[in-house]
Amino acid sequence: MEAQTAIVVTSIASETEALKTLANGALENNFHFIVIGDQGSPADFHIEGCDFYGLDEQLETGLEFARKCPTRHYARKNIGYLLAMRSGAKIILETDDDNIPSEQFWGQRSRRQKVAVIDNAGWVNIYRYFTDENIWPRGFPLEHLRDKTPPLESLSIRQADCPIQQGLADDNPDLDAVYRLTSPLPQTFKPDVQIAVGKGTLCPFNSQNTAWWKEAFQLLYLPAYCSFRMTDIWRSFVARRIAHINGWSILYTSPTVKQRRNEHNLLKDFSDEIPGYLHNCEICEKIDELKLEAGVGKIGDNLRLCYEKLVQLSLIQAEELNLLDAWLKDFETTSK
Repeated sequence: MEAQTAIVVTSIASETEALKTLANGALENNFHFIVIGDQGSPADFHIEGCDFYGLDEQLETGLEFARKCPTRHYARKNIGYLLAMRSGAKIILETDDDNIPSEQFWGQRSRRQKVAVIDNAGWVNIYRYFTDENIWPRGFPLEHLRDKTPPLESLSIRQADCPIQQGLADDNPDLDAVYRLTSPLPQTFKPDVQIAVGKGTLCPFNSQNTAWWKEAFQLLYLPAYCSFRMTDIWRSFVARRIAHINGWSILYTSPTVKQRRNEHNLLKDFSDEIPGYLHNCEICEKIDELKLEAGVGKIGDNLRLCYEKLVQLSLIQAEELNLLDAWLKDFETTSK
């Protein structure tokens, strides 16, 4: 039976608790589990229930993106998305090799939700709805941390079309280095909370625990020629802009994973996040000014316009556009 849901991870580890748990769950639930390796991946990598692609196997896929994407980069995860599309996935779940899925992770997901929706509120720290702690998602502009969050009871409850759904993570959630250097961990979030971000509202989302439905697959694209700590955050700004012109909301849900974070140098993380601290607001302002067209068939053109703008702003190198073109070409052949 064809797997309707695929899980995509990139890793250079031989095995982790998260990878083994994901593989076991994939077998039990008939999910297609894809792991994309890189330089440094063990040559003998094998976990039952997992399809592993080292660099050689990636080149053998025939994907143009696999030939052009830099090695030693998280953006090679894009290859996994394309392979999931090629296998016929209707939903792609992306996570990382240090996230332990909970039982809820394997539950049925619905694209359309009757949910509280935030419209036309500007920058909103979505974590405020999930915890009383002073905490914010990686990529949230520091200059907006003191902004007031619309009270939950003031939000409208309605049916929302949410083909992009960000699940949070408990214990060691996705936070920036400023928080990690100054504030306590672990942290946990409230259960059974769902909030949709609609048009005119901004909040970043990451690649640690996010579900994508087929119509939004093209928006999965992770840029390679930018800071590693910004690749999924800047992707989220582009995806949010294009999602909203199509009438889609971004859904944020209570945690379905616990993160056992891999070792990081926090000062290096801080350095890599500086482009975001300085430019995240500017990026959203500039791409919001672009004249984009609604429609799933226009997503590729809109992606290119957004990344052309980021190149013009000197935030992403010009080589990104050639890589994006490879993604768009491969998407056409794998998503049919």
